[in-house]
Amino acid sequence: MNKFYIVLFLLMMSQSLVAQQWIDYVLTPRGDTINRVDKQKMKQGPWSLHYEQVRGEPGFDEEGYFENDKKEGVWKKYSLMGDLIAKEFYKFGYRDGKQQYYTSLGDLQREESWKAVNPKNPYDTILVPDLDHPDVMIEKIIKHESAEVKNGTWTYYNSATGAVVKTEKFIFGQVDKGQVTTLDPNRKISPNKDSLAPAKQIPKEVKQWNKTKKPKGGG
Repeated sequence: MNKFYIVLFLLMMSQSLVAQQWIDYVLTPRGDTINRVDKQKMKQGPWSLHYEQVRGEPGFDEEGYFENDKKEGVWKKYSLMGDLIAKEFYKFGYRDGKQQYYTSLGDLQREESWKAVNPKNPYDTILVPDLDHPDVMIEKIIKHESAEVKNGTWTYYNSATGAVVKTEKFIFGQVDKGQVTTLDPNRKISPNKDSLAPAKQIPKEVKQWNKTKKPKGGG
């Protein structure tokens, strides 16, 4: 019996310490604290959010991590049925790097690439052709006008076959028109091969030799 009271006392003490650290939080069935709000009224640590359907837009749940009121690291979105529909990565509270989006059946639908802009330093250095010497690249400093910009390769998939149907590349929010590829969404692909890999070319001499050779034992 004494052990029971000791455990109960320690549990009450731990909850008291948590209450002193956070002005608001949620206690899970396992005794973990989530959805924490600190004394500066900023979200901290693991969070779970729920959104109901609004004006035809489907509802969803999402879970991830807050750091000083900003999303940080991996965030996952689930349909209200519990299916994973998105895996997003955040930095400075904005999308950064590869983002993945899935159908309600769990098939990969598209991959996006973003760059989060540091609000304390919204500048970047890029290479651009010299107007007087097009074959020479020079550095140019630009200021981002938005907190997150499309940057990198975006890939779209046929969710039924897994085949890549389109890719496009962005450079700091601007689409690189020379890097847009549209493919046949119904083509067959091998499950363990890159769907964009070029077909193997057979030399002309080998083709000619295959036509002229005779099988062994032939009449």
